[in-house]
Amino acid sequence: MKSKGNLRLILGVTLLMVLLPLTLVSCAGEQGPAGPAGATGAQGAAGAAPSEAQLLNLVTQVVQGPKASAADIAHGARLYDKWSKEAGIADPTGNQALWALQTTNTRTGADTFRCKECHGWDYKGKGGAYSKGSHYTGFVGVYDAGMTKSKAQLLTILKGSTDYRHDFSKVLDAKAQADLAAFLSEGLINDVQYIDYATKKPIAADAVRGKTRYDSTCAACHGADGKQINFGSATAPEYLGTVAADNPWETLHKIRFGQPGTAAMPSATSLGWSLQDALDVLAHAQTLPQK
Repeated sequence: MKSKGNLRLILGVTLLMVLLPLTLVSCAGEQGPAGPAGATGAQGAAGAAPSEAQLLNLVTQVVQGPKASAADIAHGARLYDKWSKEAGIADPTGNQALWALQTTNTRTGADTFRCKECHGWDYKGKGGAYSKGSHYTGFVGVYDAGMTKSKAQLLTILKGSTDYRHDFSKVLDAKAQADLAAFLSEGLINDVQYIDYATKKPIAADAVRGKTRYDSTCAACHGADGKQINFGSATAPEYLGTVAADNPWETLHKIRFGQPGTAAMPSATSLGWSLQDALDVLAHAQTLPQK
């Protein structure tokens, strides 16, 4: 598995000539006081050399540009969830053109256009939670691409550079495309580190602490028991507790970034929550009634 650290190291070597002048400037001391009769004073002592983290940050800034805001990343994440609803446009008709490359997932229509349906709620596609079951397609995830490609490269992929059938520029405006690329570049996490795939339980999460967060923010809409909103039907109800137990990856994604097409469910990242906060709320949600 590739990491952002490896990517930054590669970029650091590639852009050494770009960063060298910046490094030299940052190490130079301040100008000394003016000497007599307008003469220039002695040069100040050399400043502190930049740390490795500062240099890596400079590399990232040169390649990626300024970091996206939490709101923009959350917007991109909701587009990943269901872009038609988030963008406020009609669901596309028929099946997504690439859907014909697989036969294992029998869903049709608008579902086939959702990024998550091909690439998974855990962003790992066939290598993650969708490696089996009715959602299996055999398509790769987006995690590796998000960790190794620049936002500019991700944008070209969204515009069909690798396959014309993957061109979303015809349905998403420039802002939506940029935010989706920002989410892929800056918003992904490796869920393997945070969710036990065998038990579907969050790792090192505090359900008691999560209840406090839930009660103060989520309970107003979902109810203290999580049953105020039924995502299913009267005969086959799906409450927050149901979804959290069955699909913790989806639940964590929605806790972190919100629900497409509505401001009623705020993005935890935009509220300033940490990833640990979201995991704690997920842990509490799994204690709520499933029926």
